Amino acid sequence: MKNLLTLETLHWLWAAWMLYWFANALSVRRTVRREPSVRRWTTIIVMITAASLLGYTGLQLGILDHRFVPDNDEIRALGFLLTVAGLSITVWARIHLGKFWSARVTLKEGHELIQSGPYSLVRHPIYSGLLVAVFGSALFIGEWRALLGVFLIWLAHTQKARREELLLSEQFGEAFTRYRQRTGALLPRLFS
Repeated sequence: MKNLLTLETLHWLWAAWMLYWFANALSVRRTVRREPSVRRWTTIIVMITAASLLGYTGLQLGILDHRFVPDNDEIRALGFLLTVAGLSITVWARIHLGKFWSARVTLKEGHELIQSGPYSLVRHPIYSGLLVAVFGSALFIGEWRALLGVFLIWLAHTQKARREELLLSEQFGEAFTRYRQRTGALLPRLFS
């Protein structure tokens, strides 16, 4: 296991996930409605900043380069496992979302309100899985800059989830309201 616990392995894991993610983007339905580009670009800029904090170890960021956890194999193993678990959740959610997925807030042709698989538990399981994965990666890296990256990703996805929910509420009305009442946004709802 020790040979697997390298930053290079973590990067290859993320690269494989991105390859899967972009390959599947080729088979989505045509977009019929989308958010304004300025909102999309705000999300992209925040995500690029966060990815840089998580992915580039050569940055010189002063106190943010200090560790928040000890540098040992157990913590790296936990971080790696959380990354794998989080990315697995995103793939599971992406499979259920299918042809209705989009990187931006959109409605697709013939859009349906997906409530199966992880969507039966939370309304934004891709974001939930990504947050678990980036937290795992931050734990693996162990530096404060990585935690700042996690915070930025949480912030970007929280805002994006709100925009998605407005669009879905307009499209699906009462059906979305009922769905929202029985599910959590990022974490499963314990009590209805």
